Amino acid sequence: MMEHEVFMREALLEAEKAFQKGEVPVGAVVVLKGEIIGRGHNLRETTSDSTAHAEIIALRKASKNLNNWRLSDAVVYVTLEPCPMCAGAMLQSRIDRVVYGADDSKAGSAGTLINILQFPGFNHSVKITTGILADECGAILQRFFKERRN
Repeated sequence: MMEHEVFMREALLEAEKAFQKGEVPVGAVVVLKGEIIGRGHNLRETTSDSTAHAEIIALRKASKNLNNWRLSDAVVYVTLEPCPMCAGAMLQSRIDRVVYGADDSKAGSAGTLINILQFPGFNHSVKITTGILADECGAILQRFFKERRN
């Protein structure tokens, strides 16, 4: 549990970077054997790229660092429950587990709306740990959207 909080705080640092850029503040880190091998935060507005989600960026960096698309045994820490695209990318990269903070009632694909990560027909399944620093992960999103509305 303590290890989960340490890495979720790193994901929150990434979310803060997104916040500072005017992006929806979601951050992610990919961890393998206790070491961060990829980091990312939302960059959709900055890059005009609908796929520039925190998880996708972190997965790409991790794969580049390992020179391998297979991220077996890796864990993705993300501040917000993955969307369908990001859940699919996690399956494709063969990660072992996703650990997320806040549930996503609009696009949550790790159990809130649907569970792509553990769909019985797929050849890979991803373990899920939820609610790690959920209040802090939710708070940065609330702060962002409150400022946007004002």
